[in-house]
Amino acid sequence: MDNIANNAANNTSNAFDTDYTSQQIEYKPRLGSEAMCEALLDEGVERIFGYPGGTIMPFYDALPDYPLKHVLTRHEQAAAHAADGFARATGEVGVCIATSGPGATNLVTGLATAKTDSVPMVAITGQVGRPVMGKDSFQETDVMAMAMPFTKHSFLVEDPDELYETMRRAFEIARSGRPGPVLVDIPKDVQLAACKHDTFRRLRAVEGQAESPAMAAAAMLLKKAKRPVILAGHGVTLSGAERELMLVAERVGAPISTTLLGLSAVPHDHPLYIGWPGMHGMASVNRAVDKADLIFAVGMRFDDRITGNAEKWAPNAKIVHIDIDPSELGKVKRPTVGIPADARSALRGIFGHLEDAQDTLSGWREEIAKSQKSEKARVAGATDEYGPVRIMSAIKKTAGENVRIVSDVGQHQMWTAQFFEFTKRNSHITSGGHGTMGFALPAAMGVALAFPEDPVWVVAGDGGFQMNIQEFATIRDLGLNIKVAVLNNGYLGMVRQWQQFFHNRRYSETPMTGPDYEQFAKAYGLAGKTVKPGDDIEAAVEWAQAQEGLTVVDFHIDPEANVFPMIPSGMSVSEIIEEHSV
Repeated sequence: MDNIANNAANNTSNAFDTDYTSQQIEYKPRLGSEAMCEALLDEGVERIFGYPGGTIMPFYDALPDYPLKHVLTRHEQAAAHAADGFARATGEVGVCIATSGPGATNLVTGLATAKTDSVPMVAITGQVGRPVMGKDSFQETDVMAMAMPFTKHSFLVEDPDELYETMRRAFEIARSGRPGPVLVDIPKDVQLAACKHDTFRRLRAVEGQAESPAMAAAAMLLKKAKRPVILAGHGVTLSGAERELMLVAERVGAPISTTLLGLSAVPHDHPLYIGWPGMHGMASVNRAVDKADLIFAVGMRFDDRITGNAEKWAPNAKIVHIDIDPSELGKVKRPTVGIPADARSALRGIFGHLEDAQDTLSGWREEIAKSQKSEKARVAGATDEYGPVRIMSAIKKTAGENVRIVSDVGQHQMWTAQFFEFTKRNSHITSGGHGTMGFALPAAMGVALAFPEDPVWVVAGDGGFQMNIQEFATIRDLGLNIKVAVLNNGYLGMVRQWQQFFHNRRYSETPMTGPDYEQFAKAYGLAGKTVKPGDDIEAAVEWAQAQEGLTVVDFHIDPEANVFPMIPSGMSVSEIIEEHSV
């Protein structure tokens, strides 16, 4: 626990604590492109992900003169996901860059992914010159209007003298409050124009959450609860509040659950951790939520994948809801006590109202533990079978405690969440709210660049893996030591599963073919291995871990393997489908 707390403290910083000052390098009169580079340096940026093109060419012309490391991805969407992965892993602002037109539009899926999951990013796009804007010029796109729903804020810089300050402002907005992506669209002639940028006036610092009556009220509800469940979301990791969360939970002895994006905020081997609820979460956790008299929700949004039918979710529970975004309070579930604050400061305030007391919740925890015995027995039994449980177990055993898992979207994502034991802080990275297939491979680039000494494993399906598979070349050129486990069932597995249950096995356009991944890896000069039922899973994982660079293990799994349990969309816990009931 102390290590987790120390890591949280080291990886968390207040955006307004740092005095971002220019490096005082003497340059000749600046062009806009040079101002862009200097703004990035003054924000502490070391690495950017991008793809050049016509309208962003002045920036790329200036780039070699500055100590900025650029990663040339093979697709702009991958640049956005790589910046996203870097930001999630480090807590810093990720930066991606593209040209106008298709370059900019290709970033949008990455921006939407980051926006939904509250990831701090700055996306820089070139734009056609000011004299030809609005004339349907070559590769002209109103990217600012297009990206507006998927960004926290957007800028179109038409005055060269405002370029440097706007770039700096974008970083402030991206990292402050509820983090998110910010777009800066810059016409080509603005990049080429002379400009001044001698000063930068920071936004006024936002004061931390002061003590409030709501904190005392939340503590009182927690102390009085007989069947509480603490539900921790991504906001706990974003604010570095893991230690504070554990202190609150341990003070009252309350069981802790997490959302999908909250996984790894709490070590899975901690005695208070009970798992995660929701559509494919543990049945026992869903039933605990259903019986709870208090839901203590921290840094989460009551997403429909957690609640199902929100009106029937936790029907007997009072709710404490802590979130830095005030608009989230009451949006889905009306809280008994709502606290619009950073998770870390709010939990510290609440902890101050919790005195040492005799543990009165042991009976509640024992009830939950008893309900989990059959689930744990089924998982334990599957560790000797060829399939997802054994694959996850082999990766954890071989890669060790420091492994970082980047999962794509689909059945394999749920199996990873269900069966991988996360014990390292912020070691689980995935696309949550937007559910973006193709996210994992490029995002893993950002993670591996942030922590080159840690093992990084991608877990992907054969569908999503093919969406950004071109990034093999980028990863190879960077020499990144990324391992990939493809759970290959020859289907778009999650869609097929829903077709099986709700569309009479009418498998419309879900059977999928792909390359021989072992041979595909070899075509890039990389290592690959095919593993089929009956083969030694552990030996394959150990082989992959021992290889240098990007290595792919293609696990052929049961084409009709399903994720259980599952709660049909819009349904409640009473309508849960468990494996033994099918």
